[in-house]
Amino acid sequence: MADWPTIASSATAGGTLVLAVATFSSVRAGRRATRIAERSTGIAERALLIGMRPVLVPSRGTDPPETVRFVDGRRVSVRGGKAAVERDAENYYFVIPLRNVGTGLAVLQSWHIAVLQPRPDTGHPKPQEFRPQTLDLYVPAGDTGFWQGAVREPDDPFREGLHEAFLAGEMLTVDLLYGDHEGGQRTISRFILTREDDDQWRCGVVRHWALDGIDPRVP
Repeated sequence: MADWPTIASSATAGGTLVLAVATFSSVRAGRRATRIAERSTGIAERALLIGMRPVLVPSRGTDPPETVRFVDGRRVSVRGGKAAVERDAENYYFVIPLRNVGTGLAVLQSWHIAVLQPRPDTGHPKPQEFRPQTLDLYVPAGDTGFWQGAVREPDDPFREGLHEAFLAGEMLTVDLLYGDHEGGQRTISRFILTREDDDQWRCGVVRHWALDGIDPRVP
């Protein structure tokens, strides 16, 4: 005689095992699909950000000159590949012609100027130490634009050492903080202004810091 209770128990156990295996396989497949989806989302997000990423450098010598008007009526003209540092009484005016070699619109947010020699181990000032731009300044991708700043107030902290540096033609360091058109991908680019023999100022960029991304210099 067949032992039907035993057969039934074995069948139930076998069905439970098959269900467990199927469930385990389904969970593994689901986790794998989730990882793939997350990876694909990350790749798509990075590709989107790359398409919006601005990178500012000095304009080229062949780029057209810039004539910039300040809110007090002062006009400053500067050739491509140069910079302007002008003094009027106790007021100082600065202009840097820029070129955006990135793929996204650059929106200048704030700036910082100091009299110092750049060193590889010298970091950038804290973002809260930067001065917000009075006017919105934009540099389109693959095109040119400019940055402008001024020091006018007697107690302006950026005035420290500026008079002596201007008279002696010492190096000036300008840090510009900017991002994409949505306010993300904040970057600080450090520009160095050096006065030449003809009293014109040469401009160069020495470093970029990504504030909202992975620093490639950190292992």
